[in-house]
Amino acid sequence: MQFWKFNKIPLLLTCVSLFFYWLFAYDLIRTDYTKLIVLYSLLWLVFILLLKYTKDNIRFLTAIAFICRAVFILAIPNLSQDFYRFIWDGRMLLEGFNPYLYTPESFIQTQEFPVAQAEELYTGMGQLNGSHFTNYPPINQLSFLITGLFSGHSILGSAIVLRLLIIAADLGTLVFGKRLLKKLNIPTKNIFWYILNPFIIIELTGNLHFEGVMIFFLVWSLYLLHSGKWKWAAVVFALSISVKLIPLLFLPLLILWFKKPSVISSEVEKSFDNKNELDNRPLDCARGDKSMSGRAQSRPFETLKLLIFNAIIGITTLILFAPFYNSEFLNNYAQTVALWFQNFEFNASIYYVVREIGYWITGYNEIAIIGKTLPVLVFLFVLGLSFYTRRICTKTLITNMLLAFSFYLFLSTTIHPWYIATLLILSVFTNYKFPLVWSFVIILSYLAYINLNKADKSENLWIIAIEYFVVYSVLIWDIIKNRSNKKVNPES
Repeated sequence: MQFWKFNKIPLLLTCVSLFFYWLFAYDLIRTDYTKLIVLYSLLWLVFILLLKYTKDNIRFLTAIAFICRAVFILAIPNLSQDFYRFIWDGRMLLEGFNPYLYTPESFIQTQEFPVAQAEELYTGMGQLNGSHFTNYPPINQLSFLITGLFSGHSILGSAIVLRLLIIAADLGTLVFGKRLLKKLNIPTKNIFWYILNPFIIIELTGNLHFEGVMIFFLVWSLYLLHSGKWKWAAVVFALSISVKLIPLLFLPLLILWFKKPSVISSEVEKSFDNKNELDNRPLDCARGDKSMSGRAQSRPFETLKLLIFNAIIGITTLILFAPFYNSEFLNNYAQTVALWFQNFEFNASIYYVVREIGYWITGYNEIAIIGKTLPVLVFLFVLGLSFYTRRICTKTLITNMLLAFSFYLFLSTTIHPWYIATLLILSVFTNYKFPLVWSFVIILSYLAYINLNKADKSENLWIIAIEYFVVYSVLIWDIIKNRSNKKVNPES
């Protein structure tokens, strides 16, 4: 009774949240756009109220987050078809096939069925997915293999195993995210902007996207790096790359990590767990007030450590890819990755503007040219960001990662909703709020093809314009606010 008395509102909100998640998981059709938007908005309202009324009750919030995930256990994803390809790849591995060497379509066209329920899986993943070689790195493939081992020939069973793996990764993100927040003197409750976020629960646990596993390894790696265990951080960083290739974008940003600050305050010394951590980690920007008493820590750029760090990442990644290697694999994988830049278009922002300019000038869709140019611009931006930063520390590093990945997404030709998950977890450690807002308005991308049953089969650009108007507006507000804070407190 006492528990009910003091937690009445959070418990009622939890019950409401579970009911809405159940409707989302078992009573929603993707094309029922009104219901989709209303349910998602209501879940966000309950999410905000839960954070407000639970205050700092971390255990209660944790319980809610994973109970909400449990609602989806028996659900077949209703907003994404990708999991059918995951099951296909896992079953191909069990049958002794290299999934990087064959497209599902090549078997279906010749009426060969290398895996159980081949036709059903091909129909589920769709012709577009089934006509291309797989682009999922080796740790993903290991997860698919585990799914095949434990689920037999059941599609629902496979979805359950995939879901349990993703939920386990979210638990790891929670553990290491809280630890890193604590070390950075940021409220640990911030992690629930990610863990309890309806967007994360629906897109990762519900729709079975493995960004959650990549994020787990990325956060773990950042925690190890911050703690001075940079060799282990390199190994775990490679594991993150081997789930999704996105962390490759962050490698140039790590260059300045191995240059130590000139002063470490006595207060900073007390925050370190041990001398090894102190000697191997840059100072926390938020505490780097040079006016405080401290000891000199003048060191040169540690080139050897940087080389070893990158070597460990490279070797670990190559070892993980090695079982699948042959000349065909390289060609197929490069060809599939290139498709995302030069063929596919979805929910883009700046690219769509550039595309229209291309239409005006040439009369054609110049995606092949634009798609090759945009990655170069992203690389130059990331490189410039890494050398422009004078003082590197964990907070600055993560902020640079957020800015780099934001730039990448803003220039991308294809932005599926689940891509925002990486941006959201990085924002938890920074002062930027636009990723959180984006994780709400991203639901509008599911309305992009609202004209699908009409004569016009193209995306509804007005809906996309609304989405990005909101995102860019908040981004500008973030930038102005952060600059104002720096003027007031230059050390922040």
